[in-house]
Amino acid sequence: MGTTTRYRFREYTVTTVLDPMALPTFEALCVTGEEQDCGATSGQVETPEELTRWIAAHCAQTGHESYERTTRATLRAEPGEWK
Repeated sequence: MGTTTRYRFREYTVTTVLDPMALPTFEALCVTGEEQDCGATSGQVETPEELTRWIAAHCAQTGHESYERTTRATLRAEPGEWK
């Protein structure tokens, strides 16, 4: 019979950091509704303040109060030391 060889991969930790060259973007989706969500969206904006202004305007026009917020940011993986 043949021999069995076992391999063990080395381990390392990985951390993530925001890419300083890429700005995050924000988007809101109105999820107010009983039968179906409203579905209105802010589109991508560059600051939380712009997002808040859109939500305030939509709320004033419709009375809708529930929103989902999505934040997109570019991350870099930084491997740590080998163990």
